[in-house]
Amino acid sequence: MALRGTNQEFGRPYNRRIVLETIRVHGPVTRADIARKVGLTIQTVSTIIRELEEQGFILARREEPRGRGSPASTFAIDPAGGFAIGLHVTPRGIEAALINLAGEVIGRDDRALPGVDADTAFTEIRTLVDGLSALQPDGRMLGVGMAMPGPFGVESMSFVGPTTLQGWKDVPVRDRLAAATGLPAFIEVDLAAAAHGERLYGLGSDFRDFYYLYFGVGLGGSMVHDGVALRGAWGNAGEIGHIPLVPGGDLCPCGNHGCLERYLSLEAYERRAKMIGEAAWLDEVAPILRSAVVTIENLFDPATIILGGLVPNNLLAKLIEAAEPLPNSIASRGNRRAKRLMSSAAGHDAVLRGAAALAVSGVLSPRFGIMFTQSEDRADRDPIMRDAGKARAA
Repeated sequence: MALRGTNQEFGRPYNRRIVLETIRVHGPVTRADIARKVGLTIQTVSTIIRELEEQGFILARREEPRGRGSPASTFAIDPAGGFAIGLHVTPRGIEAALINLAGEVIGRDDRALPGVDADTAFTEIRTLVDGLSALQPDGRMLGVGMAMPGPFGVESMSFVGPTTLQGWKDVPVRDRLAAATGLPAFIEVDLAAAAHGERLYGLGSDFRDFYYLYFGVGLGGSMVHDGVALRGAWGNAGEIGHIPLVPGGDLCPCGNHGCLERYLSLEAYERRAKMIGEAAWLDEVAPILRSAVVTIENLFDPATIILGGLVPNNLLAKLIEAAEPLPNSIASRGNRRAKRLMSSAAGHDAVLRGAAALAVSGVLSPRFGIMFTQSEDRADRDPIMRDAGKARAA
């Protein structure tokens, strides 16, 4: 996926992020290669690289001479250039992880808290964040990202049923997270956070367009286009679990019958497999998964569908095997480079890395600066702008 520089009003922070993202994806990489990939001059790239080195986001390395002349320096992300904490709050408890700028998990912790209420959750979150931050006492903390079940702001679905955080309605989640941790706070539904993490650190980095099918306690999905998860008008795109795919099927807490997540989800697996056994459950849900795959493909035309989330990897593999052969769809073509349905290798880290990546994206994502329309607000809240100002002042 090619990223290009811009001369528009947001050009300076946008260009820094493009350079950073290019170094992250392609590093170690030379100035000339960066300039060619992003469409900026070598002089502009050199200026940006100098600032990024001063800020501690990247590392320079000079190869040993092998002939005449000096070899060009190459640049790579400094994993210790920044840290973020990812949180995942579910109906079963809280998981937390500290990750570095390269997306590596430095430490993790969790609390088993079935049906956790908001007050208890934020008390525990403060303890978790303090403990994980202590693992890097001198590290630059970029922020904290929290993933939680959606959708948000939908009367019949939000905080209703066993796959949601019942009792959390009207909780000012972002404000309370910021107050509890003292860090820049980011909130996202778990399905989109996991898709974001997959795009940055997983199989999704190989594709410009892919669909992430998220098996959490419930079921969700996110179409990632040009590196960005499509979120919809109200930020709730992806609630595929509430598509009534089985006519006359089981009653869902949302009020409809036959919703997909009543059959395909961690909650459904534990409920049904306990009654009929895993093999029988796989036979039962295989045709439903096939229909879901074809629906996704015909709607979004992704390069592939990546299956991931909280379900163990061995169960994901069994689901994919059970779904074969897949029915025809617009994805049925002979020149495919990737399988239609793939299993993510991220495992339980998918959501945690994705949640932390919400804060990391404040540095790495070229689109982050567009979120802010006033330069003063951008400078205050945008890590790369704030640290660049400190570097120039020094």
